[in-house]
Amino acid sequence: MSATAASEPQTPQPSHPDGQPDPAARSQRLIHSEATTEIPLHLLFRDDPADPGVPLTPAVVRRRQGTGEQPRATARRPAPRPAAARPVPALDPAIAERPARVLPGGVGVLGGAAGAAGCAAALCWAGVLPEPLAGAAGLPAAAEYSGIGLAQWASLAGSGALALFGFGGLARGRVGKAWVLTLFGRYRGSVRRTGLMWVNPLLLRRRVDVRLRHWRSEPMPAVDRGGVALRVVVLVVWRVKDAARATLGVADHQEYLRECVEAATARVLSRLPADAFHDDTPTLRDADAVGDALTRMLAAEAEPVGIEIFSAQPTRIEYAPEVAEAIHRRRVEALDARHRDTVLTSVVDSVEDTVTRLTTRGLVELDDYERKALVKDLTVAFYTGHGDR
Repeated sequence: MSATAASEPQTPQPSHPDGQPDPAARSQRLIHSEATTEIPLHLLFRDDPADPGVPLTPAVVRRRQGTGEQPRATARRPAPRPAAARPVPALDPAIAERPARVLPGGVGVLGGAAGAAGCAAALCWAGVLPEPLAGAAGLPAAAEYSGIGLAQWASLAGSGALALFGFGGLARGRVGKAWVLTLFGRYRGSVRRTGLMWVNPLLLRRRVDVRLRHWRSEPMPAVDRGGVALRVVVLVVWRVKDAARATLGVADHQEYLRECVEAATARVLSRLPADAFHDDTPTLRDADAVGDALTRMLAAEAEPVGIEIFSAQPTRIEYAPEVAEAIHRRRVEALDARHRDTVLTSVVDSVEDTVTRLTTRGLVELDDYERKALVKDLTVAFYTGHGDR
């Protein structure tokens, strides 16, 4: 037997009848050398090789190289779930601005004039129109009045209806204004034209201001990330982009905008502290960042109702009166304490320098009691002198 065989005795391994090695008799050693860096975690506490065990989450035991520390288990962390998007108000898809059918104003004027002339002719035909008036209108002499017959009534009704439709449908469009037209509650289109035009008089007209507008809010209550009460004033620049949605999709689009501004301001300001006195972190004093976040949030809230937001900027962010008073009092106390500390340091240095000079130059010889009395007197004198400044 060789030396190698003597130093490393062979261990017989039982086998199955089919000649395969018995898995129950295999070596229990898991880590064979220091080069092993990764082993499955479920094998560390496995007593019975035939036991399938309990399925575990994938994990790996790693040993820090060169530190001598115990292995530590690292498991995969689940990825953070994205924040759920806020639901957007859903409106009737049929409510979307589209141009309405209108005619030039001259058509309405001509129709109204034709209807008025027809009425005058029917009256003259029935003998109701006086002769001077008929002559001034260029109509033939009126016949003798013998009552208004059915034909005269039909002519008067038709001419009167034409005159009413012609003159009653005239409308004047202005710059920056729009008409929202509805017929028996159904949306029929919008008009953004300017000048004289003719609109069906049966349509209900609602005037909407579509110019660029700005709104300055009153001081609104809010809180920062730490729960400190604030007062905020916001300036919003906006306009009506879809007149149909702004008029028919919401009861009052201006009131809706005000409520959205208040809600968005409260949400944005609660993300950051008002001031960070000792930390280099973002605060509400960064007007550009706060304004951009507020503009994006407010634009998303107002878009479904046809309102376009150009900018929403906080013009003033200040503490609530009770909080401002407490902070002011605390700052005054801090300044006072700092001033007292500075004065006391200066007085102590002056007293120490004076006593040292007197004793070093031999001007006075002081025992312990006299030194304490001199220090006390000098401290009072110097502190009183600083207080008078």
